[in-house]
Amino acid sequence: EHCKDNDIPVNAVKAKRLTNMRAAGKDATVVLKAARRLDLEPALEYIEDDELVELTPTAIRLRKRYLKETDRKRFARRIAAVAEA
Repeated sequence: EHCKDNDIPVNAVKAKRLTNMRAAGKDATVVLKAARRLDLEPALEYIEDDELVELTPTAIRLRKRYLKETDRKRFARRIAAVAEA
């Protein structure tokens, strides 16, 4: 979550570059907040138009309708073109 309306593309599994160079603040640890536990109804209220709720027997997950950033941009352009026409 952040204070702006747009989404921030983030790759949480991207590996850290292992170089021998030092830089100020390079090794600062990132503190992540714990994941929010949502039931089905709060999850449905929380999502935006471009998101989905995945429901499995063991978990409730929120995800983007289009997982790749390029697909999301393509879809946004398509919606804008339809809105203009």
